[in-house]
Amino acid sequence: MAAYQAHETAVIDPGCVIGDGTYIWHFSHLMAGCKIGKNCNIGQNVVVSPDVVLGNNVKVQNNVSVYTGVVCDDDVFLGPSCVFTNVTNPRSAVCRKDQYKKTYVGKGATIGANATIVCGHVIGAYALIGAGSVVTKDILPYALVVGNPSRQVGWVSEYGHQLSFDKAGYATCPESGQEYQLLDNEVKRIK
Repeated sequence: MAAYQAHETAVIDPGCVIGDGTYIWHFSHLMAGCKIGKNCNIGQNVVVSPDVVLGNNVKVQNNVSVYTGVVCDDDVFLGPSCVFTNVTNPRSAVCRKDQYKKTYVGKGATIGANATIVCGHVIGAYALIGAGSVVTKDILPYALVVGNPSRQVGWVSEYGHQLSFDKAGYATCPESGQEYQLLDNEVKRIK
């Protein structure tokens, strides 16, 4: 008996690996060879393509397309209708299935609603991609990025709050009290 729950309209191809405590909602399609971790939530009308890997506690909101080549670490949030690509120059008449590029989303990162992630990039741990953004390059850990093409406008805590660093390069998350240091364009949690 499955240790996950799936709505009767969900399509789960043979060969998927799905962790305990995961929920799969209406009209979603998990394709053969994908790996879904424990305690994930796969929203309505989601497509997870072959060989995609989602870590534990990943939240995939409605209408998200996660294509082959994508790996999401634990605790990633994929907002409604965000999409990943896997070929940089797609053409209907040219088969490029052997040219899929990898995209990695680091632990705790958030991708906002309607964002597009162009393939071949790394989104750092705890980064926050604003709604509607188009990511065309690697994103640093804890970075806050917005726009098309996306550009960094600040830094965020692990709780998703924008950080205000003092002159010495220190900041505190207003919700968690966690402390961070900014040094040489790199943020680290120090307490």
